[in-house]
Amino acid sequence: MNLMETHTEIIKSTAIEYAVMNEISQRRSKRAYAPTPVSNEIINSLFEAARWAPSSMNEQPWVYLYATPDQPELREKIIQALNDSNKIWAKQAPLLIVSLARKTLLRNGVINGSARYDVGGANALLSLQATREGLNVHQMGGYNRQVLIDNLNIPDSHEPLVVMAIGYPGDLESLPENLRQREIAPRERFRQEFFVRNESF
Repeated sequence: MNLMETHTEIIKSTAIEYAVMNEISQRRSKRAYAPTPVSNEIINSLFEAARWAPSSMNEQPWVYLYATPDQPELREKIIQALNDSNKIWAKQAPLLIVSLARKTLLRNGVINGSARYDVGGANALLSLQATREGLNVHQMGGYNRQVLIDNLNIPDSHEPLVVMAIGYPGDLESLPENLRQREIAPRERFRQEFFVRNESF
């Protein structure tokens, strides 16, 4: 399929069409969270999964700042930066994580052009580990970057990427109706023929 074809001709599917890990098939970005806290042991496991992600020249440019309910002031600083549409539900998540990219290489101070890509890979492994633990991860790009930088005193050497709301799945009735409908909607993705090629363009 030509990637320039109109959206009405794009093929999507709700089915897992080929064998994948259970954590991939089960992962979904939900918005309803239970108040159950995430233990320190599991939090450490999430960051351990991120730790072992591949990175360009093994620079490991990911940096994480997290807050639990035991740190209400720190949590509030993160929540304040979120878009209103995300605050509605994300404030219920017991674990909030800010992922950042270290902009330059440790070895020579040169700009790391792969930093964002590498942090994305680390976030993916963190999310799969969370799914294995029965947790839900919802990654958000909807936040005010400058507010987050100011609230958390993020240095210019680091770039904030996504904020993650993490916790155990909760009651859908806790969400507004429009968000409830999004929660129960089928999860769908473009089929492989839309994004995989075995020939040149």
